[in-house]
Amino acid sequence: MTAYQTVIGLEVHCQLKTKTKLFSHDPYSYGQIPNTEAGLVTLALPGTLPILNQEVLKMAISAGIALNCKIASITKFDRKHYFYPDLPKGYQISQYDQPYATQGKLILRRRAQSNGKTQPRETREEDSDESEIFKTIRIHRIHMEEDAGKLIHSTSGDKMQSYVDFNRAGVPLLEIVTEPDLRSADDASLFLQTLRTVLCSIDVTDGNMEEGSLRCDANISLRKKEEDPLGTRVEIKNLNSFKAVRSALLYERERQEALLDGGKMIKQSTVLWDADQRKTRLMRTKDDAEDYRYFPEPDLLPIKIDSELVKKVQESMSELPEDKYNRYRTDLELPAYDAEILARDKETSSYFEKVCEVSGDPKKSSNWVKDEVLGVLNKNQTPLSQFQCGPERLGRMILLLNNGKITGKLAKQIFEHMYTENLEPEDVIEKYGYKPMESSELETVVERVIQNNQDKVTEIRNGKDRIKGYLIGQVMKETNGQAPPKEVAEIITKKLSLPS
Repeated sequence: MTAYQTVIGLEVHCQLKTKTKLFSHDPYSYGQIPNTEAGLVTLALPGTLPILNQEVLKMAISAGIALNCKIASITKFDRKHYFYPDLPKGYQISQYDQPYATQGKLILRRRAQSNGKTQPRETREEDSDESEIFKTIRIHRIHMEEDAGKLIHSTSGDKMQSYVDFNRAGVPLLEIVTEPDLRSADDASLFLQTLRTVLCSIDVTDGNMEEGSLRCDANISLRKKEEDPLGTRVEIKNLNSFKAVRSALLYERERQEALLDGGKMIKQSTVLWDADQRKTRLMRTKDDAEDYRYFPEPDLLPIKIDSELVKKVQESMSELPEDKYNRYRTDLELPAYDAEILARDKETSSYFEKVCEVSGDPKKSSNWVKDEVLGVLNKNQTPLSQFQCGPERLGRMILLLNNGKITGKLAKQIFEHMYTENLEPEDVIEKYGYKPMESSELETVVERVIQNNQDKVTEIRNGKDRIKGYLIGQVMKETNGQAPPKEVAEIITKKLSLPS
């Protein structure tokens, strides 16, 4: 057992999906030619003034509601002063002492896997509700701010040059700050995944970490016991993936533990995560708190957020993953594991619900989507939007299965043709002859199997009813899986004059 408790708090920057920037009409989209999306306001040319993008405010309120925050009735913007080449104004417009959202929370579920893998069927409890809620992480605050530009460093021979791309400057961000409630690297990674799911579900961000739409700084410290004061924290920057968050926190925890075991002090500092070297490296020490000389932004009036606006935004929001999870559990009576898998992604849940609507069978639809569809997508690294078996097709195939038109074994084969050849289930059946056997033909096969297995028949007549499964298996083998097992069982019962 470790001698120290890990204490982690996260600061997550979420880029909003607006068409224009926070305080100007300049557009922004990832990967454009440098400095082609930097207009007069973005470049802070003399005489330009900021104008608040109203869509940013609505998206921000959506995020606050989704994270169970208290939305302020009055909020304001402030100037945060620091000098860096990618900050055209010499200050950043942010929020200091009156953020728009505070006192939120986010629920983590134990069933969500931090490594992105699903839990093996044999190791999970399908219907157990115990410990479903793993932990509730408090949200300290959320505030709006503008992004800075981007520095690009280039080395030619022994000469190093730096370039500035201002395209990203002025892009609207939400900074989501947690309380120090996380206790492990796995917790932190899971929190970030869950947060991304929530924010993507309400369509305020695309959550693309590789493109910088979701970025994370982590504060980590160690202490002996829960009741002890917080230890000296180290801030880790440059975390742009779930894996990076987990790896950096694991490394930093080991580093700090080794220092404390050696009788050394932890210095308050900011470090960068070096993914290539798989270790943190010092960026700067913090002997004193940084003085950003905040003061209210004089070019922007305080914002009044009335209850009607909050209500209007809430009514327009998409269903949250937590609400969807509860609906799947209650209305569709799905096991907890199924509900969690299907509710965590907006595109997956939409696909599942369409399958369910056509098939009328929630559990069977759930099994096919989470096991077969997601299995194929993960194996082939294919997004659901490019999958060639649409939900209506899959729903109709499940109907055919439930109506006894095809067997489970045939369904698997038909499904593969559907997504590899872009075919309707009925067309696959016609093309490959996957048709149910005629009753007379099936009876002939059953009679032959009974005749060839008289020893098994004797055992069945002597009360060993489970042996009937062997005969059913022999019939399925002779028919290459095309015989409906239920009908086969009924014929065997009839032929042997057994009680039904």
